[in-house]
Amino acid sequence: MKAVRVHGPGDVRLDEVEAPVAGERDVVVRVAAAGICGSDVTYVRTGGVAAPATEPFGLGHELAGTVETVGAAVQGIRPGDRVIVNPMGDGNAIGAGVPEGAFAPRLLVRDATLGGAIHRIPDDLSFDRAALAEPLSVSLHAVNRSEAKPGDRVVLFGAGPIGLGILIFLKQRGITDIAVVDTTDHRLDRARRLGATLTVNPDRQDLREALGVAFGTGELFGWPVVNATHWFEVTGSAAVVDSIVALAPFHARMVLVAVHHDPVPVNFQMALGKEMTIVTSMAYPDEFPDVIAAIEGGVDLSPMISHVLPFADFEAAFATAQDRHASAKVLVTFDD
Repeated sequence: MKAVRVHGPGDVRLDEVEAPVAGERDVVVRVAAAGICGSDVTYVRTGGVAAPATEPFGLGHELAGTVETVGAAVQGIRPGDRVIVNPMGDGNAIGAGVPEGAFAPRLLVRDATLGGAIHRIPDDLSFDRAALAEPLSVSLHAVNRSEAKPGDRVVLFGAGPIGLGILIFLKQRGITDIAVVDTTDHRLDRARRLGATLTVNPDRQDLREALGVAFGTGELFGWPVVNATHWFEVTGSAAVVDSIVALAPFHARMVLVAVHHDPVPVNFQMALGKEMTIVTSMAYPDEFPDVIAAIEGGVDLSPMISHVLPFADFEAAFATAQDRHASAKVLVTFDD
């Protein structure tokens, strides 16, 4: 079968590989849809997860499909089950430096358990929506870490797929005052469709002024502040971290979700004076079941998806996913 593999920095190929065979404790999933993540782009650029890998590895970790074969010792999972795969479940690291990756027609899931790596989905849930479970789990974990509640006022920097997912779950949590900041107009349009109270393009508007009109302003030790309680950083930009520390009021909470690949200077004199809480959020230790319930409950995910392309057009799909001005979530689909 064909499979997308990373061979080194900037070297991603569609290779011919042996189709996987399930061991006693494994399952093989026939992939129906898989999403391209910003991490995939970084892995290709780096040639590995954190450093260039010594062997080619499979790419892709956001997927849904159908169980095809089941090892003899696997309990509770049957061929024909429609499923979402948690790529980190059961000790796997699918798409993150191991041979297995989601951009292939068949995927081996090792030591598979129901509720671990494998999660069933109903027959009426489309695979393209189901494949969003992984990035949505990242988003929900960030919202959980934020401890935001109704009545809080939120500024969310970054309207890519993770940021849009955060917006969805903030709204579900009953938070109504949410400003989304991004420099890409089509992504801001998606945020408005998902219920953002305010959208701001700082290339076109004065950020402090726009947020101040929405949330009110104040002053602390001579520093002008905006009265928002929670600030999410989902861009990976050091300048955004600086802006948040500068704009946030007393006892604000900053949630860092984006990966910053280089050290970021922080004005800790200002952060200290404001007694800010700085929280980091990564991955999804417990969120998959709640995300699946939300998807099954009919939450509108259509604004998150910008492109759906067949696996045969993976090269074009990957190029599109790297263009933030043209895309949100790009999905790759597979023939039965």
